[in-house]
Amino acid sequence: MPKILYIIFLSLIVSNCSFKKVVKHHGVPFLEKKQLSLIVNKTNKNDILKILGNPSTKSKFDNDIWIYIERKQTQSKLTNLGKMKIDENNVLVLEINNYGILAKKKFFNEDDMKNIEIVKATTNTGFKKNTFVYDFMSSMRQKINDPLNKRAEKQKEISQR
Repeated sequence: MPKILYIIFLSLIVSNCSFKKVVKHHGVPFLEKKQLSLIVNKTNKNDILKILGNPSTKSKFDNDIWIYIERKQTQSKLTNLGKMKIDENNVLVLEINNYGILAKKKFFNEDDMKNIEIVKATTNTGFKKNTFVYDFMSSMRQKINDPLNKRAEKQKEISQR
């Protein structure tokens, strides 16, 4: 009887195993191939939307900047306990001029992104303890927390005793 249970248990485990890799895809599939059909100074917004769809991110400065992202992850080997490994990581940055025509196109793959340097400088806060703005904001906070000034009255009573 125990041998039959072992056989049933092992057959359930083996039958649920799959030899196909699990692929998680985020963003625009085949971005590298699709971006080749975009021609600078010729392709317009409608063509871009037809080929790539809606962008992952839009920004509006002097020109429109549309950003498309593609990320593909697969499960790594069994020795890594099924952790996800990045196969593809592509970013396409399109700059569109005021007339709706593609002005610039930049494509970054995983190797290009490794070479991008990130600035390590940080911005300091503009509020120091001895500034007018800090003093003003502190007094406003105190008035908001104690609008009727009851805390100060209680402290005066305690100190007079």
